[in-house]
Amino acid sequence: MASRDIPASVASSSFAQSGEEDDQALLYYGAESGWVEARKSCNHLAASLSPDLTHIPSPASFCSRCEHPKENWLCLSCKEVLCSRFVNKHMLQHYQQQTNHCVALSYSDLSVWCFACDAYLDATAIEQLRHVHETAYILKFGEAPPFIPGGVPATE
Repeated sequence: MASRDIPASVASSSFAQSGEEDDQALLYYGAESGWVEARKSCNHLAASLSPDLTHIPSPASFCSRCEHPKENWLCLSCKEVLCSRFVNKHMLQHYQQQTNHCVALSYSDLSVWCFACDAYLDATAIEQLRHVHETAYILKFGEAPPFIPGGVPATE
């Protein structure tokens, strides 16, 4: 699809027909599916990442405050495991109380979120996050992730 081509479903939407610019229609294309593009950089990493992310708790760890077993996140500053905003919001509260603890890794899907940026971060493209992401993947699945350093998919 060319950068200015809008799919028929978007072009025929009431938003596109309201006279808004094509760029704005493209901005919302994919929003219904929940697709988001992770950031390839973050200015908060240098001040917020633990110097030792080689040794991290197991992805099977429970929330350290409420002991909830699922939807838990790893604070990449202090390595505390806390539940998501969809459970008891303990990771969000942790960030609100200690704002330099703004980057966390989800043990559910291994995504990385920066609370300060209010955005997902691409852990395969950001060098400072790659190792902790790989470590969490190995702990969760018992094997190396299906990509090589640099975020390039492995080929067979």
